[in-house]
Amino acid sequence: MRRVPGDQAITEVEAEVYADVEADAEADPLQEPGVIAAPPRPAAFAALAATRPAPAGAAFLRSGVHARRLLLLKALLVRVRRHRDEVAPETLHGFETAWRLLERTERAAPGVVRAVLDYPTTGAWLAAALTEPAGPALDRHLTRLELVAATAALRAGRPLDLVVQAPGGVLSLPGVGSVLVAPGPVRLTSRSQAVRVRSDDARGAPAALLRLVDARTGAVTGSGPGWRGLRGLAGGAARLEDLDPYRVPPGGVGTPARVAAERPDIDHAAWSAHWRAAGELLRRTDRERATEVGRTVGALVPLLPHGPRSVGATLSVAPGAVLMTPSAGAFDMAETLVHELHHSKLSTLHELVPLYRPGRAALYRVGWRTDARPVAGVFQGAYAHLALADLWRRAMAAPGVPGPWSVRAVQQFDHVHDQVGEALAMLLESDELTNEGREFARQMRQLHASLGASPRARG
Repeated sequence: MRRVPGDQAITEVEAEVYADVEADAEADPLQEPGVIAAPPRPAAFAALAATRPAPAGAAFLRSGVHARRLLLLKALLVRVRRHRDEVAPETLHGFETAWRLLERTERAAPGVVRAVLDYPTTGAWLAAALTEPAGPALDRHLTRLELVAATAALRAGRPLDLVVQAPGGVLSLPGVGSVLVAPGPVRLTSRSQAVRVRSDDARGAPAALLRLVDARTGAVTGSGPGWRGLRGLAGGAARLEDLDPYRVPPGGVGTPARVAAERPDIDHAAWSAHWRAAGELLRRTDRERATEVGRTVGALVPLLPHGPRSVGATLSVAPGAVLMTPSAGAFDMAETLVHELHHSKLSTLHELVPLYRPGRAALYRVGWRTDARPVAGVFQGAYAHLALADLWRRAMAAPGVPGPWSVRAVQQFDHVHDQVGEALAMLLESDELTNEGREFARQMRQLHASLGASPRARG
């Protein structure tokens, strides 16, 4: 399942502002945007089509995500400067101060700034800000840049003496955590790689203290009143993201809408245990795919429970985040992670190399859905299910995998193998694919053919 709020609006924003960003003398870009990305090399394109992890394919997608993130950030700057009369003066001052801080931090620590800008919720924030009409709601979105810049400076160990806004009394630091504060301005001051957080009108009150503990990774810990840190998940850089206000769109995801779970309702121990077990299951089945999940999923976002099975989602504006309801165990989580990761990969690839043309109204019937789907839905479903079919095919023969996992793999493979084949035939017969999309679907069909039928089906 996937829902992409505002995706069409963001595409329209890119089309309107890309030339402006390059030409606008006031843009003060962090880096030159150039083109979004050069086409992937044939080997990387083939590996992506075969759903297989590959360094070249992963690097292509990462560079594309970052280029798009810079483009949208610069689009926001252009919008603010061209329509500054529509922004509250204190918001405008804070936005421009934060931009200058971000520029200084990038000159000193470009890798840290890139990590903060590429964090999934930064993309969701930019999508919300760029599609919000002028007014108080847009002003609230604009204050987020202060927190993005402060997070980058904190993770880079840079000096800070900054007054920021904390909407709703929450100072949200993307990828780090949050501090509950009194409503109103909040002052951040640093000393010896530690940042003190205090409401600007409460100088004698106890303050939260945030400290950089690893300059190489930018890891931060905190203590004191109101501090709530994000909790890491074993075996990679993933965090259990249950704090960021941009982690789930306000209306939820999917139909019926699934909404974000709040920290008091989340069993961190259970999520962490299922994450570790799913990672071990993937390593026993397909070590390369396990590594890809560990390196690509940066945020696991809990949704409120809905039924006995896990339901997952991704947002094209926030690649690297997997949203899901609580899993039923390792099998459930492993399958959801692989499924949703491939939704995200295909969305990112399509933004860089269009695979199908927009604007057509044709609908298709696929085996895994009861409703008819547009070509985008067919492509997405075929790609995600093909990745699962490859995983299940390997689970049938991998030594050391649990017996119940092998049995489940046979059952699941049999269930979707023919469905994916039918969907690929629909795609290749459609006139809605671009040349690149048709070649991508052909290479997907090659993997599908190589998987063959399951041992049970052959018998």
